Amino acid sequence: MLLIGASRGLGLALAREWARGGRHVVATVRGSGRTPAHDLADTCAEQIEIETVDVTEPAQIAALHARLADRMFDLLFVNAGVTNQPEGTVAQTPTDEFNRVMVTNALGPLRVIEALQDHVEPEGTIGVMSSGQGSVANNERGGHEVYRGSKAALNTFMRSYAARHGGERRTLVLMAPGWVDTELGGPNARLSVDESIPNVVRTLDALQGRPGLHYVDYLGRTVAW
Repeated sequence: MLLIGASRGLGLALAREWARGGRHVVATVRGSGRTPAHDLADTCAEQIEIETVDVTEPAQIAALHARLADRMFDLLFVNAGVTNQPEGTVAQTPTDEFNRVMVTNALGPLRVIEALQDHVEPEGTIGVMSSGQGSVANNERGGHEVYRGSKAALNTFMRSYAARHGGERRTLVLMAPGWVDTELGGPNARLSVDESIPNVVRTLDALQGRPGLHYVDYLGRTVAW
C-alpha cells in the first residue's frame, strides 16, 4: 500500500488497520517533524515505512516518484486533505484560504495520481479520500461551502481521469468515510475512527478487481454524484 497523508486522523488509522492485516504500507507525512505515524512505524517497523511529501508541492511529488524507483503497489490511496472554518459563504472566504483548500483537496490529489500511477499494478486500485459532502445531489442543507466545493471538484477531476483511462483494468475509488471524530471531523461527528476505518478497508478490498470509478461510502453504498 502507498498511503499519501498518514500523519494523523484517518490516514494514521488506515496505516494501522492495514498493518494489523499484514499489509506493507509506505505511509507519507508532510515535513520533517515527528508525527504519530512515526510512533506507529516504531511499533511495527516490518510493515510500515515512512516517506515524506507535500501534495501542494509538485517538486516534492516528483521527488517521491524518483525515490520509489521501480517499486510497485497494489493500492495507491490519497488521504491528504484539509478543511476550513465552516462558517461563512464561499464569497466571504479570503482568496488565500480558498486556494489553500482547493489546491490541497482537489489539485494535489490529482497531481499525486498522475505522477505515481505508474507505481500501481495494472489491476491495482487507486483511491482518494473524498466525502459525502462532495455530493452535489445530496447538498440540500448547504454549509461548509468551500470544503464541499473542494470535494465536489475532486470528484469531477476523478471522473475526468477515469474517462481518460477507460480501457484500463484498475479500480478507481472515491471514498466517503462518514463523519468521523478526528481533528478534521470535530467532536460532534457521528462515527468513531474504529467504526469507519475498518469498514473503509473492507470496502476497498471488496472493490478490488472491479474496474472503473466507484463513489462509495465506508459501508460500500453508492453515493449520488
